[in-house]
Amino acid sequence: MQIRNLKFLAKGKRSEVFVGVFKKKKVAVKVSNRAEIEGKWLKLLNKKNIGPKLINVKKNMLIYEFIEGKRIGDCLKNKNSKKIIKKVLKQCRILDKLRINKKELVNPYKHVLINKDKVVMIDFERCHKVEKGKNVTQFCEYLMRNKILSRKKLTPILKDYKTKQSEKNFMNILECV
Repeated sequence: MQIRNLKFLAKGKRSEVFVGVFKKKKVAVKVSNRAEIEGKWLKLLNKKNIGPKLINVKKNMLIYEFIEGKRIGDCLKNKNSKKIIKKVLKQCRILDKLRINKKELVNPYKHVLINKDKVVMIDFERCHKVEKGKNVTQFCEYLMRNKILSRKKLTPILKDYKTKQSEKNFMNILECV
């Protein structure tokens, strides 16, 4: 597997990310001792259209499609923000139904990228199985903390969802957006 034009992009707490070209497509190469774990999650979540497309995973290296886009915090003040919020919430709902907790959705600034109308969550190295998913409620907490959605209006609806993660309770959250 040959990746051309490899350039450093960013350094995180547990990894370094590079950008390169593989088979004429721009890819991200993440070097991390948790690459195999993240690769396992991406493989599963790609089947649900969540995350960047996984290309390959090796012992300490994860290769996936490079996502061009703005960070979510930069997109929530524009006219498309309701559409974006709903798309993120729908992905959060899928994670909750799979009983997977992403962990970064309380502060998703670096973990949700927006390209036009496409919403892509990235960075799944901290994912883990849980009894009850918290992604919807964590993302809503972020929205309320940043005064994008009303805490007074949303809190009782979130309590219902937290008690019973039904489709009806989730739809009530979407209506609140």
